[in-house]
Amino acid sequence: MPTPPAYSLVATDLDGTLLRSDDTVSPRSRAALARAASAGARHLIVTGRAVPGIRALLADLRYEGPVVCGQGTQVYDAGSARMLSSVTLDRTLADAALGKIEAEVGQVFAAVDQDGPEGRTLIEPGYLMPHPSLPAQRTGRREELWAAPIIKVLVRHPELTDDELAAAARGTVGDLAGVTMAGPGTVELAPHGVDKGTGFALAAALLDCDPADAVAFGDMPNDLPMFRRSGHRVAMANAHAELRAAADEVTLSNEDDGVALVLERLFG
Repeated sequence: MPTPPAYSLVATDLDGTLLRSDDTVSPRSRAALARAASAGARHLIVTGRAVPGIRALLADLRYEGPVVCGQGTQVYDAGSARMLSSVTLDRTLADAALGKIEAEVGQVFAAVDQDGPEGRTLIEPGYLMPHPSLPAQRTGRREELWAAPIIKVLVRHPELTDDELAAAARGTVGDLAGVTMAGPGTVELAPHGVDKGTGFALAAALLDCDPADAVAFGDMPNDLPMFRRSGHRVAMANAHAELRAAADEVTLSNEDDGVALVLERLFG
């Protein structure tokens, strides 16, 4: 009788985790994911990027099945190109949250990810994209950010560190929105109570997998909700200190195929 895989689910973040700095997945990582699949494990991408920002990557990986996007606000089926679930952030609440943050720390610069598989990323004047390779459309003023339904707001401050901005935002927005830090220069506001953990649980159920039977890989505090539901938590060497502290082990960096190193051991 075949031996069941060590874990039925391999959950990976993208930026800073599975992806290298040039937005590619290395041959070694591809081979390790294929090895896990051959052993019976499913690969589940859990990313902060919205659906439009990862469709080309999904096609390149020949990825089918559900993928968690937008910090858990979206669950998208890559095989059928269909949105399975989407939670929007109330635009009035988002604008109010930005106002509260600015009352505390001074002017910030904002961007939004719109809802839907064709949603655009809009950036207000002064906002610098942390990932210049991702498509974005600049607006003339902040009010234009609220022209269509959104899933999240990205916030930057000209002087504060990400940790400082995230702490200030959490202390001011209350239940208007959830606050997370998703990467260098990426503090985000999402619908209250929605995060990578809720999206991960929904996608795992669609795959008929128990989240506790998952090995999860991440690098930033936005991966903590996914870690809390996973059976084995792996932080990258380049991970934020908060995530490393919550991990069961720390692997090599995303540039050094840290995901592949662990998968080779687990499914070798």
